[in-house]
Formats: sequence, structure tokens, C-alpha cells
Amino acid sequence: MKLLTFAALVAGAALAASGAAAQDAEAGAKLYLHHCATCHGLDATGHGPMAGVLVIQPTNLKTLSGTDGVFPTARVVKRIDGRDPLVSHGSPMPVYGPYFEGQDTAIKTDQGQPILTSKPIVDLVAYLKTLQGS
Repeated sequence: MKLLTFAALVAGAALAASGAAAQDAEAGAKLYLHHCATCHGLDATGHGPMAGVLVIQPTNLKTLSGTDGVFPTARVVKRIDGRDPLVSHGSPMPVYGPYFEGQDTAIKTDQGQPILTSKPIVDLVAYLKTLQGS
């Protein structure tokens, strides 16, 4: 019985590390509206109601993939969770890593490497990917 339980745990960990955790863009859209739209705008173009008071203007999140069409997953994850801080209006962009802690999962970067983050950030990234080129 213990061997079966151990095997199930190993299989579950391998699944999470492979980036196979389900990404829920709909849940990500709700998170975006609650946490991001104030600065980045409802349309994600960087023209939210707070944009005018920021020293560094919010990014147009519809153009994250750039001309090469590759979504910068690692950079986006690290910007959201605070591993790659951005100073705006004298303080870092709001860091949501602590808010989203406790639901660890992995997501694959554009180079195919897994990066550990949380399920809400995985969902938010899934939503941001749907906005590219729109």
C-alpha cells in the first residue's frame, strides 16, 4: 500500500513539473479584472485609470509576445510574483506573489523549462496569452 501511495505522489509531482497543470484562462480573466485592470486597463493596453499617476506607464499587455510571436512566460511570471521588480511611482509594481502563495505548480517557459509559480499566476498567464495579437 505504501509503495502505491509513493508512486502516486511521484506521478503527481512529475505531472506538475511537466507544466501539465491545467491553465484556466477564464479564472485568469477574473484575476486580471480584480488585480491588474486598474493600471493596465480593462482592454489591457496600459491605459487604466491609475496610469496617469505612474512614473512608468503600464505595459500594453496585448503586445507581450512582440514581433517574434513568443510569449515571455518566465519574464511575466517573475514580474507578477516580484522576482523581477519594476519600480513605478516610487515603489515596485504591486507584487502578487504573496497573495497567490500556497498553490504551487509549474509552468513551462518559452524555452521549455519549468518555472515554479502558483496556480493563480498560471491562470493569469493563460489569460494574457489569449490577448496577444488582439
